[in-house]
Amino acid sequence: MYLGVFDIGGTSIKYGIVNLEGKLLFHDSLPTEAHMGGEAVIQKVINISKELIDRWKISGISISSAGQVNSETGMVVYATDNIPRYTGLNITELIQKETHLPVMVENDVNCTALGEYWLGAAKDVDDFICVTIGTGIGGALFLDGKLYTGKGYCAGEIGHITLYPDGRECTCGKNGCFESYASSKALTDLITKAAGNTVPLIQFFKAVKAGDPESLALFELWLNDLTTGLKSIVHLLNPELIVLGGGISAQGDFLLEAIKDSLFPKLMPNHAATLEIMLAKNGNDANLLGAAQNFYMHSTHGGDC
Repeated sequence: MYLGVFDIGGTSIKYGIVNLEGKLLFHDSLPTEAHMGGEAVIQKVINISKELIDRWKISGISISSAGQVNSETGMVVYATDNIPRYTGLNITELIQKETHLPVMVENDVNCTALGEYWLGAAKDVDDFICVTIGTGIGGALFLDGKLYTGKGYCAGEIGHITLYPDGRECTCGKNGCFESYASSKALTDLITKAAGNTVPLIQFFKAVKAGDPESLALFELWLNDLTTGLKSIVHLLNPELIVLGGGISAQGDFLLEAIKDSLFPKLMPNHAATLEIMLAKNGNDANLLGAAQNFYMHSTHGGDC
């Protein structure tokens, strides 16, 4: 079986072909042009889907998407203005109508978790949290061997737990959210305020690793906020594993060890004793693989195929 898989983000639409073994046989991307609105974005996906159908014998289409997604119906329950007029669109219906193939849709961070569970850091782990650190902070809860999405398909919004009551205004419209202090954007803002100009994160981390005192102080401030938020999540859910993804995870073992050194002393002993932290292994392919796994899991249990 071949699947057409997509990852719809605010900046780009990644897509490809995945087989039953999880091998990405082909992949490419194009700009989302999100400013054109949700329907125009989905029309792009439809156009690419038709091209894939002409080139490959695909049995279905599976999509990883930004926003809160009702995975049963394929409707976007809520999305920010990163993709205008995306909220309320039924992605499954729009694409099925044009392609006449089974279509499944899931939230992008949930797909990251599924990809890592299938062929990554969380393979064979039934209780873990996936945390993506980028412009915002995304979360996915994988509990008792399956995704936990909540009553309204929006569980795992850990970026919006309150870190500082009455703190900075967040993009969600509330104040003091975790991602306003611990995302890569928050770190960039912190550096810019201190330096008086924009410093690329790659350059900043070089300075941190070289032991620059000012850079180290800023890094420790950001790291403390990050691990304070993670502490609450660990104490609430007592997971076996945290999988860290997102752009900032490119800092590799340096970042991983710094997080461990900051987080574990904050945890109660039993929580620390049973917890492991790992970086996501599938990189930019995790969401495409997770979309495929979402389709295969549902097909195995009687879904359309």
